[in-house]
Amino acid sequence: MISYLLGTVRGFADGAGKICLITRGGVGYDVTLPVIVWKSLKDEGVQDGSELALEIYYHVTDRQPRPVLVGFRNGVEKGFFEQLIEVEGIGPNKASAALVLPVQTIASAIEREDFGTLRRLPGIGDRAAQKIVATLRGKVMQWAIELPVNGAVPGESVPVVAATGAREEAIAVLVNLGHKAAEARISVDEALTRRPDLADNPQELMREIFRSLAKTT
Repeated sequence: MISYLLGTVRGFADGAGKICLITRGGVGYDVTLPVIVWKSLKDEGVQDGSELALEIYYHVTDRQPRPVLVGFRNGVEKGFFEQLIEVEGIGPNKASAALVLPVQTIASAIEREDFGTLRRLPGIGDRAAQKIVATLRGKVMQWAIELPVNGAVPGESVPVVAATGAREEAIAVLVNLGHKAAEARISVDEALTRRPDLADNPQELMREIFRSLAKTT
């Protein structure tokens, strides 16, 4: 099984979809790149001839004996992808094509049951969006609250660390997800009023907030 590749890029100029990664041993591997991965590479100036390291998801089955290799910048993206393909009817190719939004955005949409955002993903209609939420809601919180911060390596995601305390951290997470600061404070304070026992548990507090937001969307 192939889980990591380091090599020279070929075919990047052809656009999102696939590249060939040629290892130092002279072997070339066709690697599928989700749009979010290809875009991050483009933003960094990767081109044909660049050296590149990728985390690899390797997929082969009796029905599909030809191996499919999907490339990612880090374990955060790869881990979320592996969760996504657990959904019935969403295989590696469909999941790869669907990753056109940041992982954090998709994970947040799942936790909030934001079907509108999920339907924006290529190949994801009403039924698929419902299956994704039914299968993954409550399981992708770690991706929803892992956010890029200033100074992070492009393509990497790290937890928010600037805030202190569960309340402040939850507010920071919501703001980073696009909520207005005032609305974020209200959502957090309402959650703490319902569940004061979560004042020292940031992750469970975020679960409570997402559950409440899901009821209002």
